[in-house]
Amino acid sequence: MKTINILETAILSDNWYTLKKITYEMKGSDGIAVKQVREAYDRGNGATILLYNKEQGTVVLTRQFRLPTYINGNETGMLIECCAGLLDEDNAEECIRRETMEETGYQVTAVEKVFEAYMSPGSVTEILYFFVAAYSRELKVHDGGGLEAEQENIEVLELPFTRALEMIRTGEIKDGKTIMLLQYAALHHLCG
Repeated sequence: MKTINILETAILSDNWYTLKKITYEMKGSDGIAVKQVREAYDRGNGATILLYNKEQGTVVLTRQFRLPTYINGNETGMLIECCAGLLDEDNAEECIRRETMEETGYQVTAVEKVFEAYMSPGSVTEILYFFVAAYSRELKVHDGGGLEAEQENIEVLELPFTRALEMIRTGEIKDGKTIMLLQYAALHHLCG
């Protein structure tokens, strides 16, 4: 069993989220403590959801600009992904209901948590809670698109499920959480 001893934590940035430099000792299975220094980005925890319609064989995704993808070679910076957001002060289920309404315009009631995962554990503290929910036209209460106050400009996409899966293969969908939820839907036959 390994033992961790935090020696020092320094805040490198507290602008958008918090970037910390952490110096620690980690005792290995051989009993020897080794000093290490790492950085960890703390942006809080989040939730994501795949809306699906089994009868129509469709899913609801979003498209929006993501700066980190742009500076890493995504020519337009636009990314197709599942609706998602940070928990803020909410629990995961309250968060994903709020985000679904804001981003997609659907007011879902029956959401199902299917798993949780660390998305980039080598550098980011975030754990993401994954949900699925059935949707229908009756649940659409507005156009979606995100909050103007948060400078969100989100396009809502309703796609055939088979097309969404194909978009993983073609590289049109490169977002990890979206790929995971689409694969979950395929494995559990959520869309036909």
